Amino acid sequence: QVQLVESGGGLVQAGGSLRLSCAASGRTFSSYDMGWFRQAPGKEREFVAAINSNGIVTDYGDSVKGRFTISRNNAKNTVYLQMNSLTVEDTAVYYCNGDFRFGLGNPGAYWGQGTQVTVSS
Repeated sequence: QVQLVESGGGLVQAGGSLRLSCAASGRTFSSYDMGWFRQAPGKEREFVAAINSNGIVTDYGDSVKGRFTISRNNAKNTVYLQMNSLTVEDTAVYYCNGDFRFGLGNPGAYWGQGTQVTVSS
């Protein structure tokens, strides 16, 4: 069993910044490619960012490119999402995804519970 726990969500004003964390259990974290997805009510799930197992390769959704940065610390079994220049359109529940599949961009089988990010105008 792989457990993923997100934290760091909250309320922030437009133009502000927020950093999300995803803490994973077990020693297998360092072998996983990881991703972040988000979903707002009534909207489809959207790819946000991904990072490969050793942190060398990253990818971003078009809507967040240049504003968000994904990183990881394998010694701490944690992946991060730094979000800058936030807009109201970034409001969503953000989910950490384990064993993300680069190539086709498919999510892996492991999900966190989600953390709410609300950006006020």
